[in-house]
Amino acid sequence: MSDELSRDELVRYGRHVSIPEVGLEGQRRLRASSVLIVGAGGLGSPAALYLAAAGVGRLGLVDHDLVELSNLQRQVLHDTRAVGTSKLASARARLEGLNPHVAVETFETRLDSGNALDILAGWDFVVDGSDNFPTRYLVNDACVMLGTPFAYGAILRFEGQASVFAAPGGPCYRCLFRDPPPPDLVPNCAEAGVLGVLPGIVGSIQANEAIKWLAGIGDTLAGRLLLIDALRMEFRSLNITPDPECAVCGPKPSVTELIDYERFCGGPLDGADAGPAETEDTEEAMEELEIDVHELKRRVDDGETFQLVDVREYYEWDICNLAHAGARLVPLATLPEAVESFDRAAPLIIHCRSGPRGDRAVAYLRAMGYDNAVNLAGGILAWAEEIEPGMPQY
Repeated sequence: MSDELSRDELVRYGRHVSIPEVGLEGQRRLRASSVLIVGAGGLGSPAALYLAAAGVGRLGLVDHDLVELSNLQRQVLHDTRAVGTSKLASARARLEGLNPHVAVETFETRLDSGNALDILAGWDFVVDGSDNFPTRYLVNDACVMLGTPFAYGAILRFEGQASVFAAPGGPCYRCLFRDPPPPDLVPNCAEAGVLGVLPGIVGSIQANEAIKWLAGIGDTLAGRLLLIDALRMEFRSLNITPDPECAVCGPKPSVTELIDYERFCGGPLDGADAGPAETEDTEEAMEELEIDVHELKRRVDDGETFQLVDVREYYEWDICNLAHAGARLVPLATLPEAVESFDRAAPLIIHCRSGPRGDRAVAYLRAMGYDNAVNLAGGILAWAEEIEPGMPQY
């Protein structure tokens, strides 16, 4: 392939070429580059469309699902006519129709430890559009081992996250989330829902990060975690650093080959054979297992004895916390390890950012015999809005 852009390409990419930071050289770089996208769903759809439109020369897609009607609310690569057909066939037709100058390669398989290194090898950049923890840890570990940077994205309800991991000298996904959360404690999009436009926002950010990396322009999200709240329309960026004890990218890694990620991310929790939906606490009962922030404030002011447990992540604690009210941080993923450290005699109040993680934690704790566990309705956001207006929100 000639380094020179054809007349058609010059017209097609004219709005890129006219940007001084991109120019002809940047557009040539994009055409000479390759990106692999894991997942042709909510995040992969906008990422693939914008990378193809931008003129990335070689695009790869990994997926094994069929298009379902419920996908169409957010997975904009596909249309109604594609329902019941292969996502990759639908994606290929759409991308080749959008830009015939892009070579599209497809891998119609489930990414696993046996094929990940072979499939991910040889690409300049990876976009992780997966929707489950086993695949996220798999993509991370494979990219670290291959030395390939990747754009991370995650979505749920109105909230999203994005970053670039495995960049030289930067952190990896495990530096931020050392351990996966127990599966019964974290709802998926099918259970909790997702605003249809949110994956469009996050997937476009992932594409943006890939384009900047490949063209060698701007500052990427490597070393930063972008938090998106689509309901409040707020963006917040947090600095993250490499973990010197990281099991994969640290100086003395303990994980040097791909592992069984389904097993790593866990089955049913020990001591809880059924998930929260199958315990004797129904959803209606769960609604009664809450206290509001005014009741918590009363208990704090009256000096009552209780345990206040924050199940958010460390970076969230650093933004705002209730340490002054006696809160203790126990990230949701570590709850099974910490459960025996709680006093069964003292009331146990759980809180997260806005409530859902607290509900899951309470369901688990009650299944473990902590009948005095309740959730703080609305989480720390409700506290900030109703009790402590000066507290930072995110």
